[in-house]
Amino acid sequence: QTTPNFDRFAERSTVYHSCYSAGNFTTPGTASLLTGVYPWSHRAIHMHGTVLEPFVDRNIFKLLSDDYFKVAYTHNLLVASLLHQFRGNISYLKPTRDLCLYDVEYSDRVFPNDYTVSFWSEWVTLRGEDPSPASLFLSPVHRALRFAHKREVIKQFGEQFPRGIPNLHNLQFILEDAVDWIKDQFLTLQKPYFAYFHVLPPHEPYLARRDFIGAFSDSWQPLEKSHQPFSQGYSQKELNRQRLLYDEYLAYADSEFGRLLTSMDKSGVLDESYVVVTSDHGEMFERGIRGHVTQTLYDPVIHVPLLIQQPGQLGRVDVSTPVSTVDILPTLLELAGQNVPDWCEGVVLPEMTALRSEAERTIYSVEAKRSSKFGALSKATVAARTMDHKLIQYMGYEDYENVRELYDIAADPGELQPIASGEDRIGADLSGGITRKLTNSQVEYVK
Repeated sequence: QTTPNFDRFAERSTVYHSCYSAGNFTTPGTASLLTGVYPWSHRAIHMHGTVLEPFVDRNIFKLLSDDYFKVAYTHNLLVASLLHQFRGNISYLKPTRDLCLYDVEYSDRVFPNDYTVSFWSEWVTLRGEDPSPASLFLSPVHRALRFAHKREVIKQFGEQFPRGIPNLHNLQFILEDAVDWIKDQFLTLQKPYFAYFHVLPPHEPYLARRDFIGAFSDSWQPLEKSHQPFSQGYSQKELNRQRLLYDEYLAYADSEFGRLLTSMDKSGVLDESYVVVTSDHGEMFERGIRGHVTQTLYDPVIHVPLLIQQPGQLGRVDVSTPVSTVDILPTLLELAGQNVPDWCEGVVLPEMTALRSEAERTIYSVEAKRSSKFGALSKATVAARTMDHKLIQYMGYEDYENVRELYDIAADPGELQPIASGEDRIGADLSGGITRKLTNSQVEYVK
């Protein structure tokens, strides 16, 4: 039982059991959540990617009435690139470094209006990719500063976090600080408000607090699944070890959510607010793949939690209909009594509107980081999910061009056995739908 506090929240929430992120890593998943459209439309498809110009003003911060005080925070610098694009519509965008233990990023302070470009320039200059950074002088100085800061942090928090301090992109932080700050926001924010808080845990690296290490050391073994062409070569033994670390880290994140939940309950926040809990992607420990940086779109990387607690809600409602994170924006607008724009690709979530839900629809997820931001998505993976089936289609990959995997999700939720190609009329229909979506989005973009 890794999430007793999320379970506690679920008992007074509407729980969407088949919610899918529109992307399998942070940038496209978050951009779709905040804009209500799929990656083929907003085109934030790369690491530190940003949305196309029309979507700078097509986001939840812009669309919600100015009556709302709008606040946002993220640990994740990929999300920071998006929030920086939307900053003109955010009342208060808290800098990531404010809730970090140390921060050795400088360029955004010097070039505050060009966050993404300045971040990547600094990365290449001081840290670099293969084989070395661009600056042979500044890089060692920068590395020495990072080492000194890190040593001080380990000295202070190493006992609590013996495997290492939670971190990403050379930022180190503890989740407790973010939770304490969020608790304060609920008590002090100008009402009415819309708050978007994007914390990193349980995102990798999986560095649990000491009291959760060893919590799940038992003999449980997941079912081993066959490797496929995009396998990263991890053995099942190593994947099982990583899964155990992830479960410990998930339990740590759940514990901190429990502190936040108790505070919201005692302060009356739950009696007067809609609270939405979701994620931009999942993590994978199967088929030789670890984490979420993959060309694949199996359920572990795109099937995400979605729980919504309405003001004063006392009972639990379970929804099995497939939904998408692109549905969150139109749902929030509906709850705020505002019109949903016609360019939005999401719909109002079931149980959040008095209107009848439309007939069965298809939910999509897109991985296209190897394609250009502009023009056709020449190398991509697209998943299409209906009530009972799921198609994964690979396009533009050498030796894997237009390969389709169709699964009967109702009978085979683990995606173990693809339906034979001679029996996939449903797969052909879903594939045709993908082609039409990509073609139409391209035509709309060219316009």
